[in-house]
Amino acid sequence: MSAYTPDEMMTIAASRALWNGCVCFVGIGLPSAACNLARLSHAPDIVLIYESGTIGTRPDVLPLSIGDGELAETAACVVPLPEIFTYYLQSGRIDVGFLGAAQIDRFGNLNSTVIGPYEKPKTRLPGAGGAPEIGAHAKETFVVLKATPRSFVPRLDFCTTPGYLGGHGERARTTARGGGPRLVITDVGVLRPSPESQELTLTALYEGGTVEAARAAIGWPLAVAENLEQIAPPTDTELATLRALNARTRAAHSQPVRLPF
Repeated sequence: MSAYTPDEMMTIAASRALWNGCVCFVGIGLPSAACNLARLSHAPDIVLIYESGTIGTRPDVLPLSIGDGELAETAACVVPLPEIFTYYLQSGRIDVGFLGAAQIDRFGNLNSTVIGPYEKPKTRLPGAGGAPEIGAHAKETFVVLKATPRSFVPRLDFCTTPGYLGGHGERARTTARGGGPRLVITDVGVLRPSPESQELTLTALYEGGTVEAARAAIGWPLAVAENLEQIAPPTDTELATLRALNARTRAAHSQPVRLPF
């Protein structure tokens, strides 16, 4: 088996969470890499939907944004953006919403709006996009995010996308019909919500990983499951597929843009 990086292992672990035939609302970045890796490996019939209105898209390279022409060119169909949210997402037709974020707290609430006070932030981020609606209406939400104390925080600077709110069943008392964040994949392990409190709990470690390293990367006292799972290392096929996808993406994005004037 080839050597691999933590980022590669995280992306592969995230892709394994998806299944063939799954209808997945995809976020840009790491979620897009994981979803397309799944499509190119064990889940060829996965249905990828991007916020711009592309349904069943099969990009050869990873998109730069939801507006990347690669998505429309390779989609089964393209529909108006309001229809994506009304007829697909809010109607309960999305199995998994796959999201990233700048910050996440212990109950799976996400921030992609600002770092620091909202009125005078240190950093202004891209913002909500479709994430609040995805988090509210997808049957379940997966999050993929590198673990650092700056990203896994005790308290969000701003709540962009509610997860389990304050936990302990609080989400169930809202109008959110989706199941909430069921899986958080990081580069130090996998977290799942506790059935009772909904607090994110370490449930799986990578080969060679330790509970101490995971706790050091999380900004709150991390709960650990009694029976930790062991995540299988990447196969040579998974690594080759991911690296080929990334190589095609780098080559495509390094080309100059030629406007047809």
